[in-house]
Order: sequence, then C-alpha cells, then structure tokens
Amino acid sequence: MDKVGKFYRSIDVELPRRSTPGSAGYDFYAPHDIVIPAGSSVQFNTGVCVNIVDGWVLMLFPRSSLGMKGIRIANTTGIIDSDYTYPIGCKLVNDSEDDISIRTGERYMQGIFLQYGITEDDEPVNKGRKGGMGSTGK
Repeated sequence: MDKVGKFYRSIDVELPRRSTPGSAGYDFYAPHDIVIPAGSSVQFNTGVCVNIVDGWVLMLFPRSSLGMKGIRIANTTGIIDSDYTYPIGCKLVNDSEDDISIRTGERYMQGIFLQYGITEDDEPVNKGRKGGMGSTGK
C-alpha cells in the first residue's frame, strides 16, 4: 500500500485510525461530547489535521451507524485537498426526530484517501490557498 498522508493533532484528540486490516476508512473520534438536537446541526473542530501527498484527496463520510439514525455531514461528503493544512472542521446534521449524542472518543466519521486525476486540457494554477474551509471559491 502507498503511504499517502499523515494525521496530526491540533488539540488533544485520538488520531483517526483503521479498525481492521480490511478497512478503507480511518475512523474519526469525537474530541468532546456532542449533542445534535433533532432537526438541527452542530459544527465543531475535529482536532485533526492531515498532510496529504499531491495527487490524493481525503474524503469524509458519516459512519454507517450514525447515518442509519439520521445523521449526515452538512456538505454530504467532505473533501480535504492536499494543500489544506488547517484543522479539519465538521458540521453534522440531525434529520431525525430525536436528539443524538456522541460521546468523547466515540467514532462518528470516516475518512478515505483517494487518488484523483486531472483533464488533458487542465491549465496550470499558480494561486496558492489563502484561507481555510471553503476558501478556494472566494
């Protein structure tokens, strides 16, 4: 397997890791107790940063067990580019009729590293990132 990234902490939190040798996803662990009221959302700092090799991306998905309860990531799939070096944020939405609690250290999201390509007519980009989440379109 290629080594394509390295997680590190921005706050005291358990770093993402795979649960089994066959797991594609790296489980993220709650940095603190999180309560997501029914029909509402909560945004927080995961406490995790990542260095990613060029040509790869980290995609973030809710864990299946939470998805079955009505929890989703606000932007459906998180995309962490290789030049994003800030702490990863997460916004979870509760579409259920019940409040959902996630305890400190509980797994709530998983990240999968994927390789990507560019088109033949892709033009070189000379601009660097000038901010955090969602900044490239500003």
